[in-house]
Amino acid sequence: MPARYGPHQTAYDRFRKWRDDGTWARLKREVIALAQAEDDIDWNAQADSTIVRAHQHAAGARKGGSPARTRRHVKIWVAPAGD
Repeated sequence: MPARYGPHQTAYDRFRKWRDDGTWARLKREVIALAQAEDDIDWNAQADSTIVRAHQHAAGARKGGSPARTRRHVKIWVAPAGD
């Protein structure tokens, strides 16, 4: 974050305060109202999956919800041959 915004904790605290007091919601309503008044809003949106990143641990996940295979180690005892 650029230094001109101050410490990251200060910026986060301000963001949280504005979230809690409804500032962000009011800003969003105002931007939408202005765009609608100018007929400059398009409600058709798309999401491009190429920008979605999976967590690194997701690479080896089992597909289809199949249960994990369990390995069973069986020890076999064989009696020594008698002389």
